[in-house]
Amino acid sequence: MNVHEAIEGRREITAFAPLKIDKDALGRIIRAGYLAPAGNNLPSRELIIVTDRDKLVHLSSATPFMKWLATAGAGIVITGRPDVSKYWLQDASITSAFIWLAAEQENLGAAFGAIYHSEDADESAKRESHVREALDIPEDRRILAVIGTGHIDAKPKPKKHVPFEEIVHYETFKS
Repeated sequence: MNVHEAIEGRREITAFAPLKIDKDALGRIIRAGYLAPAGNNLPSRELIIVTDRDKLVHLSSATPFMKWLATAGAGIVITGRPDVSKYWLQDASITSAFIWLAAEQENLGAAFGAIYHSEDADESAKRESHVREALDIPEDRRILAVIGTGHIDAKPKPKKHVPFEEIVHYETFKS
C-alpha cells in the first residue's frame, strides 16, 4: 500500500475486534507520529501510548463521542506544548494524520477522539482534565486528541465525498 492508497482507503473505524496489536506494528505507527513535521522543527507535541484496558475504558468517557476507545487495541494521546511553539495545534494535528495513515498502512483501523475544543473553553477544560488526571499529564500541555487504533471489526462502506470541484480551487477562489 502506498500513501495515496492509504488516503483513499482510510475510514474512521469505531468497531474494533478484541485482538492485540502487534508490537512492531504499533511501534511503526508511533514512529510515524514522531516523524511528523513540526513548525521550526520544535518539539511542540508529545505522545502517550495507552494499551491498558482499564485506562482505555476510562479515557473513552472523556466525551460522549469516544465510547469506541474502550474496545481499541491502543489509544495514542497527542499533546501539544504552547510554551514551545505557537504552532502546537497545527503540529499536533499533522501528527494525528500521520498516525492515522500509518495505522491504515498496517491494516488497522483508527478513529479521532477530539479532546481539545476550540470553540468551547469549558468543554475543552473538562475533557482535558479527564485525560490529564488519568495519565499524569503536566498542566502546561494541551491535549489535542486520542487516536484509537486496533484491528477492524467492521469496516464502513466507502464514504461519498463532496464533489472535488466544490472543495478545490485553482489560482483564485472563484476558479
